[in-house]
Amino acid sequence: MTTTGTTLVIGATGTTGSRTAARLTAAGHRVKAASRRATPVPGAEPVPFDWHDPATHAAALHGVDRVYLIPPLGDSDPAATMLPFLHQARASGVRRAVLLSSSAIPAGGPAVGTVHQALPDLFEQWAVLRPSWFMQNFTGEHAHARSIRDEGIIWTATASGRVGFVDAEDIAAVAVHALTHEQAPNTDLLLTGPEALSHDDIATIITEVTGRPVVHRRLSYEQMRDRLTTQVPVEFAAMLAGMDRAIAEGAEDRITDTVQRLTGRPPRAFRALLERETRCGS
Repeated sequence: MTTTGTTLVIGATGTTGSRTAARLTAAGHRVKAASRRATPVPGAEPVPFDWHDPATHAAALHGVDRVYLIPPLGDSDPAATMLPFLHQARASGVRRAVLLSSSAIPAGGPAVGTVHQALPDLFEQWAVLRPSWFMQNFTGEHAHARSIRDEGIIWTATASGRVGFVDAEDIAAVAVHALTHEQAPNTDLLLTGPEALSHDDIATIITEVTGRPVVHRRLSYEQMRDRLTTQVPVEFAAMLAGMDRAIAEGAEDRITDTVQRLTGRPPRAFRALLERETRCGS
């Protein structure tokens, strides 16, 4: 691994941002850890950052030559906020940008797909991470994890569609490679775990590993959209429910070798992640 300058990690307290910051600092890289409240992150310099408050942007970018970009959460048009920041980043000396997108969103697609499309024209060194759905959605503070804890139910409109769920630690490992390797990927990277699983499979594995009965309840697109509307803005709810419908139609039924190829080790399986978390939590 080559020595780098300073990396600004946006969303440094989030699911992939926290893991990316931790891996960078552990490897001896300088990190500015950006979050709304400038929350302390071990080994990093905390800086206040809010996508929707441009007054926080210049100080966060000061002295930075690469940036890990987590789009603003719940924003159905992140390009309006992100593109002015990216122009500012380039002007202030950022040479490499790594963007977290989604396997469901191609370049030029909706939401962050617009930012993906613009990135190669803004930076000579770049990568777009397009992970499948996070395994941590079932173990952290995501709506699925809450409904598993509260009701023993996973609610989706995915029917029997399968997903190559990926461990956030594997996403972070690829992010660090993309940020620090001598040669930037200069492409988009589709990230999955080692197997494609349906939500019925996920419920079965959780039941077997934890001993807690969990079932998958299948909703229609409309039922899922209405359920999500109680938690997020209606346009975002419709987009998320649409992603479930795409899973039902087979859009995410795939696995890739990207994690193995870039990190030199295989991606973690969901059962292995759950067994580790169950051990650590006991």
